[in-house]
Amino acid sequence: MAFYQHPSAIVDDGAQIGDGSRIWHFVHVCGAARIGKGVSLGQNVFVGNKVVIGDHCKIQNNVSVYDNVTLEEGVFCGPSMVFTNVYNPRSLIERKSEYRDTLVRKGATLGANCTIVCGVTVGEFAFIGAGAVVNKDVPAYALMVGVPARQVGWMSEHGEQLDVPLQGHGEAICPHSGARYILNGNVLTKLETQ
Repeated sequence: MAFYQHPSAIVDDGAQIGDGSRIWHFVHVCGAARIGKGVSLGQNVFVGNKVVIGDHCKIQNNVSVYDNVTLEEGVFCGPSMVFTNVYNPRSLIERKSEYRDTLVRKGATLGANCTIVCGVTVGEFAFIGAGAVVNKDVPAYALMVGVPARQVGWMSEHGEQLDVPLQGHGEAICPHSGARYILNGNVLTKLETQ
């Protein structure tokens, strides 16, 4: 099995692309990029050289994944969301040696038009609302909105908001899957089923 590449897409020599991935109209994948299996790159996506994209990620239209960005398995990047890789860019000053690493953990959702400022880690299954600007690390399962982004709740792995306080102690059940989550302080954990 191989990957699908639309005729208008450009995949530079050396790029590693996993089986079952789909590369749509006007995409450009640079030669040192590593892309997993079952990935979808929507129209007008750019993938830099120093980029790793895990299996089953979905990157919607008009997203540029710049150098030093790593997406773990199952990350969703909404339409026109933004990654940066230089914290304080200037056109007249080259700062390619100052790129900051950005890590988006397994299953996280990055909503349409949100911005992920370089140097942060977005936790597993976190949910970044549309238009939010993330400029600090995000806990696993956190629901973040606003400019700058602030936590307003917790989300299940199925993308359902959970009825627990932001901090303290509590328990919630995902209305979609029935999975149980426990809040201890400011850490939410999914209880594994036996």
